Amino acid sequence: MASSSLKRKRSYDVFLSFRGTDVRNNFLSHLYTALYQNGISTYIDSEEMRKGDQIRPALMKAIEESQFAIIIFSKDYASSSWCLEEVAKIMECKTQKDLIVLPVFYKVEPREVRWGRGSYGRDMAKHESDFGKDSHKVKRWKKALFDASELSGWTLNDEVEAELIKEIVSKISMQIDQRPIHVAEHLIGIHPRLIELNSMLKLGSDEDVRMIGLWGLGGIGKTTLGLAVYNNISRQFEASCFLADVCKALEGPKDLAALQKQLLSDILPGRRLVVSNVHIGISLMQNNLYRKKVLLVLDNVTDRSQLDALAGNLEWFGAGSRIIIITRDKHLLISHRIDEDYIYEVKPLENCDAFELLRRHAFPSNNSIRRDLVDKVLHYANGHPLTLKELGCSLYCRSEREWESSLRILAKILKKTSNDTFKWSYDGLDDNAKEICLDIACFFTGYSKEYIMKVLDSCDFESTIGVEVLVEKSWVTEESETLQMCNMIQLMGMDIIRQEYPNDPGRRSRLWLFDDFRNILSRHLVTDALQSIVLILPEPEKINIGPNGLTNLRRLKKLIMKNVHNSFQDPIYLPNELKWFEWPECHPCIPESSFGPDESAQLDLHESNIQALSKQFEVRI
Repeated sequence: MASSSLKRKRSYDVFLSFRGTDVRNNFLSHLYTALYQNGISTYIDSEEMRKGDQIRPALMKAIEESQFAIIIFSKDYASSSWCLEEVAKIMECKTQKDLIVLPVFYKVEPREVRWGRGSYGRDMAKHESDFGKDSHKVKRWKKALFDASELSGWTLNDEVEAELIKEIVSKISMQIDQRPIHVAEHLIGIHPRLIELNSMLKLGSDEDVRMIGLWGLGGIGKTTLGLAVYNNISRQFEASCFLADVCKALEGPKDLAALQKQLLSDILPGRRLVVSNVHIGISLMQNNLYRKKVLLVLDNVTDRSQLDALAGNLEWFGAGSRIIIITRDKHLLISHRIDEDYIYEVKPLENCDAFELLRRHAFPSNNSIRRDLVDKVLHYANGHPLTLKELGCSLYCRSEREWESSLRILAKILKKTSNDTFKWSYDGLDDNAKEICLDIACFFTGYSKEYIMKVLDSCDFESTIGVEVLVEKSWVTEESETLQMCNMIQLMGMDIIRQEYPNDPGRRSRLWLFDDFRNILSRHLVTDALQSIVLILPEPEKINIGPNGLTNLRRLKKLIMKNVHNSFQDPIYLPNELKWFEWPECHPCIPESSFGPDESAQLDLHESNIQALSKQFEVRI
């Protein structure tokens, strides 16, 4: 949609106004080269264009379409009516078009320009003689010289030219209108997060180099926040670079050396550096960036080798630099020596912001949907921006009946998104963490951490490190001594299990639906695949489990059933590999096992009616 207040077009960053005979082959050429090497688009005219007394339309347009004008006042500047027309036009654009004017007094004093002394007095007297003392043109020139000489700028007499040029380039680099990188269309709830991040970045301090991390769940808005802060603060640095989706870039034709080259090219435009391998890239970064105040954002970093190659050490960068690392893995940041005080966790949206994001994606301006339907979507999304966007887009312009129908198949709507967002990250987990992740997704979300770890430990998992890895990688969160998992990850975890055998639950590794369990028992299925059954039913259900109904599940390790009532009264034989047995509604009977003398099952007897046990069982309450 077109904006009613479009910014004026910028064709150039800088317009240079100068007297060629004074500076073209020395100061001007050095300044222009430095601006070019820093990627600053600069307009500089040629001698051929300076023919005749009238300023050409092309130059007038270039002044109008520049953000900065640098006026180099030199000894013979005022002798040229061309230069005087330029300075008059520049000061006019300063007033009318917000042109930023920076004067450089090259071997002249500002008071000479301001009051018409020295060469400026002689040259202006000649112009008065040629055009008349009361000429409007001459008066206009004098006023422009006076106003320009009043501005803050630089004076170069015996100072080191290179240092002055560096200062000029630095000032322009930090103020220049950079084209912002595209962010999400709807930035909801971003402002308070930017305030928190700016506080963490401590942008007012130029004495140190600071590296911070943006950490959180996939799809939670880390990249969006990183882009927003980059667009917001990049002008405060001499140079900046946003390396998008580092992990995905490395899956394609690029390698780390190519990313190093891209980084160097963004920060040092105009420099042709050859990065033939990662080691040379590291050396080039160390040797070329340590004096530059840079902003570097590394998006979706997944491995320590990526950090070592792209931001290995604070000493690589100049004072005042800020490096922002976006990742799902908190431990990756910690292992890179980033203090926890400088790790910003990107959390789900507050309910009011979640509603606003859903509204913008789901509702036409003249449409309204029953609040209870909206609340169900918000509850399912749980403040997760990607989920809200996907659900909103799928529900856009739909009727209330279509919303009701869609709510019954939310899992299917989100299936592709969840797989695309999380599956690759799941594949990077070790086997222990994968199994624990699937157990929490299928069975234990919202349960106490202590209980979950007790069950996992009984089944020979290393729950201490496994749960910590999942927390660090944002797969689960700890809330009030419970472990929570967002719906998107739960969906993916359950789908991984379903895909083991889409049409045969008995051959899957986990089972959590009562109808699937009843179907397996009715078929008298013998299986080595099923390892965990957890049935937590909202209402009581009856089932008929015969004496050998469970022994057919030969590798079953966990059996947890609540609100499940067995109509069979006699002893039930349990599978040999069972490690955890929890069934409060079990009849007061004697569960039996065919364990060997050194094997035992740990039985949870909380709320259980079991009164006698075979001595093969080890009882822990």
